[in-house]
Amino acid sequence: MTIRCTLPCSLLIATVLAAPAAGQPLGHGPIGPGPTGNGPGMPPVVLRSMHLGAPGELDADDRGDDLYNEGREAIEEGKYERALDRFGRLIDLKTNRTDAALYWKAYSLAKLGRRADALGALADLQQQFKNSGWLREARALDVELRQASGQTIAPEGQVDDDTKLMALHALMQNDAERALPIIERMLAGANSPKVKDRALFVLSQSNSARAREIIGNIAKGGANPDLQLRAIKYLGMMGGSDNRQTLADVYRTSADPAVKREIMRSFMIAGDRARLLALAKTETAPDLRGHAVHQLGTMGAHTELAELYQSEASIEVKKSIIQAMFIGGNAEKLIDLARNEKDPQLRRVAVRNLGLMGSARTGDAIKAIYQSDSTPEIRREAINALFLQNNGRVMVELARAEKDPAMKKEMVKKMSAMSRSKEVTDYLLELLK
Repeated sequence: MTIRCTLPCSLLIATVLAAPAAGQPLGHGPIGPGPTGNGPGMPPVVLRSMHLGAPGELDADDRGDDLYNEGREAIEEGKYERALDRFGRLIDLKTNRTDAALYWKAYSLAKLGRRADALGALADLQQQFKNSGWLREARALDVELRQASGQTIAPEGQVDDDTKLMALHALMQNDAERALPIIERMLAGANSPKVKDRALFVLSQSNSARAREIIGNIAKGGANPDLQLRAIKYLGMMGGSDNRQTLADVYRTSADPAVKREIMRSFMIAGDRARLLALAKTETAPDLRGHAVHQLGTMGAHTELAELYQSEASIEVKKSIIQAMFIGGNAEKLIDLARNEKDPQLRRVAVRNLGLMGSARTGDAIKAIYQSDSTPEIRREAINALFLQNNGRVMVELARAEKDPAMKKEMVKKMSAMSRSKEVTDYLLELLK
């Protein structure tokens, strides 16, 4: 079974390669610059402010995620001393990744030839985390270290990862049935993340029912948590009703939010709008519900999001849906909400998201909203939206016609912070004459 795109490939690649992040909480500001059309988009300073937090803003879990990713990257590069440093610091933070950090600390120590220290780290893992998803891997590494105890293995006697991967690929091409049990052992043993991930990828390319079963078992928790998330991702990329049903079964039985978020991403990749819509309606955890809405936006599920918005009572969820409409590029619906939504707070959110779209698509609509809506808060939001898309042309048109000194002053203030625009420069010079 080969991986196939059910979404535009550029979107699929961007989604698959993105780091597995936590779902965006409901009510947060718009995510990223979004669709920008042919307009100039936001000023660079605004883009930077949306993506960069102030020093010290990261909590322990965020710092832990960074350390974990740096440690895994160091292992991939064979820099085990650096990996030890990162995982040691992660252990000190005492986050929900301490068990994983202990395993990778032991793995790095083993690669450095420090078997006794590695066994000690494995013992700590098994004693402190009796229900950890890393215990199976820890036991496999423990056995491997004890079997090798007292033996000196010359570097030239070891098979490196690249050689293993070439052998695996060749065997799968020539004799897939013989390759499958070997791949199972590789996935269960103390191999590097690179080897295990490649083994999963090779399985995902097979039409064998047994290969699909192996991936499904790992997705159900039959391996370490990192590998489980990768298996879930591959099931989504492989497509097929059986694989989507497996994902639905795992979602129903799992209590791990990270697993649930990854399954939602896989539903998005597989094009399963129906299941995502159902989760957006029924999921009780607010962050997971928001993540389902976000994935619908990524899919461009305009009809489903409009249906969800119509039936939703929660203001916070509706804000999340509006943001998803922005992500999906549904300018028409956002314009409709900015004009006709009865709740002023939601109208403001719709106008703000219009500002994050390209001026060629929404500038004139924002201008019309400013001219037709007498609510000061909405008008200020429209001014800010024009600023966000660096739309000097429309801003100047409105400023020339504006009779309210306070509103005109607000526009001039925004113009002073906009990037170079001939219309803005000419207008500011007029004011100085």
